[in-house]
Amino acid sequence: MQRKIIHCDCDCFFAAVEMRDDPTLREVPMAVGGSSDRRGVISTCNYLAREYGVRSAMSTAHALRLCPDLKVISGNMSKYKLASQQVMQIFLDYTDTIEPLSLDEAFLDVTGTELCRGSATLIAEEIRDRVRNEVGITISAGVAPNKFLAKVASDWNKPDGLFVVKPDQVDDFVAQLPVKKISGVGEKTALRLQELGVETCADLRMKTLAQLVERFGKFGKRLFELARGNDNRPVRVSRERKSVSIEHTYAQDLPDLQSCLEQLPVLLDELETRFAKHKKTREIAGTVVKVKFHDFVQTTAEHAVAMPEESHFRQLLIDAYSRGNRAVRLIGVGYRLKPESADQPEQLNLLN
Repeated sequence: MQRKIIHCDCDCFFAAVEMRDDPTLREVPMAVGGSSDRRGVISTCNYLAREYGVRSAMSTAHALRLCPDLKVISGNMSKYKLASQQVMQIFLDYTDTIEPLSLDEAFLDVTGTELCRGSATLIAEEIRDRVRNEVGITISAGVAPNKFLAKVASDWNKPDGLFVVKPDQVDDFVAQLPVKKISGVGEKTALRLQELGVETCADLRMKTLAQLVERFGKFGKRLFELARGNDNRPVRVSRERKSVSIEHTYAQDLPDLQSCLEQLPVLLDELETRFAKHKKTREIAGTVVKVKFHDFVQTTAEHAVAMPEESHFRQLLIDAYSRGNRAVRLIGVGYRLKPESADQPEQLNLLN
């Protein structure tokens, strides 16, 4: 049976919720993010701000240089989570096969549904109407036979748009796509492809599988498939959490080890609060501490332990700090979690 996949993506989600609650914000460039004098970054911004070049993950200080009139709001995560829950609940009225990617984005598999006369397009239209009327924000959607194309399509008519790629349109649609639209193709990969004379997926199709694998390794096979619109990944209903962590970026660099150690009790209290909702279902496999020095060099230290104490984190912080012995701008602490079902112990991985 031909898959019917919908990718839904709320438009400038955090900013949209703030504009919903304060309509005056719709008329000015605004963003949700941290304070510029506390090394804050932009989480998201409205489309007026984007016209000035403001983007997510940009430092607030840089955003204000681009747009001096930018109104920056600190944000309210509990409010955004509530809006996200409302949106996800709407999705559940149409399918149980949902793969959330974040608070504001998800894949829906509606293959075989009898709702809306079995039309994925009509379902997407109905979802968009309901999100607008029930949650008060807008959402863009893409409909296609697979996840790759659905995600590309959802971005095609943003904001507040819908785009459909029918099965008989796949070949022509993909051929004209710039290769930068392929997930995983960042600036460096795009430049390497340009060196091969590849700008679009049609260009990419001119390369053999062997050529792409030789040049890009395993990702070369992925490029070969996506250039032809082939993506057999299923919509995954759940993703297992592998860790729970928190981290703080400090307004003033912590000058020495002692000042870092003094931050531990607060960090561990926050970690326990975050881990509380997982305690009944997940077991701890180990502890990890992340340190980022003032020059942005970072390191992590880990220890396998089932019943961690503050002393474990203290020693890991000492070990991590000793690798740099200089001022620190960020400290993170976390638990590695045992797999939900596994017969063999899991090798701990470093924090990204």
